[in-house]
Amino acid sequence: MNALHALLAACLLAIAPFARAPLAAEARIAVAANFTQTARALAPLFHAASGHSLKISHASSGKLATQIMQGAPFDVFLSADVGHAARVEKAGFAVPDSRVVYASGRLALYSRDDQAFEDGETWLKRNAFRRLAIANPKTAPYGLAARQTLKHLGIWRMLRTRLVRGESVAQAFQFVATGNVDAGLVAMSQIKNRHGARWQIPESYHAPIEQAAVLLKHGARNPAARAFLDFLLGDSARALIESQGYALE
Repeated sequence: MNALHALLAACLLAIAPFARAPLAAEARIAVAANFTQTARALAPLFHAASGHSLKISHASSGKLATQIMQGAPFDVFLSADVGHAARVEKAGFAVPDSRVVYASGRLALYSRDDQAFEDGETWLKRNAFRRLAIANPKTAPYGLAARQTLKHLGIWRMLRTRLVRGESVAQAFQFVATGNVDAGLVAMSQIKNRHGARWQIPESYHAPIEQAAVLLKHGARNPAARAFLDFLLGDSARALIESQGYALE
């Protein structure tokens, strides 16, 4: 019996650290299209730091907000703006006071042709192209910023028949990357490591693209969801986000 007691005691001592450690969990994250690649890069860092994992779904912010309010079981919503996150919060699907701004997006004119333009603003005003891609201004914050930019330049009405609208800024970028359009107004983060002609749109040409995250009620008791929001504001995450072409407050 003494040997058995000793064995049981040894086993209890061996598993005690694991019993005290929090169980690993998975958080379902609804991510704005422009932030998809960055979120995927953050996932292994988050897992290494917390033991938790992420399941990432992406679409335009407007589409994701609608899905959430129709009952989609997401735990955290990473919007490309404050408005859609606030909309979900106001509708009662988010944990009150959980909304935070995790990045500020930058809009850019991009063509995969290195020689397409030297001065992007002049090129747009000269209408020196056949088709220009933007995200849908009604559902995608980067699309709204694109429309505001073209209005600022005084060419919105002139160009409307030559605009190709993607459901999200990711789709708008694909139109450019595949050569289906001459250029596009896309997220700076999408083109940071790509060859081609680019012009970063001055921030004064459109409203700020403040990207907000919110903890959803579905994830209120999910330790992975809460841990991810904390991680998103930490030094390692912020360093990676900034390296991907975003501004930080």
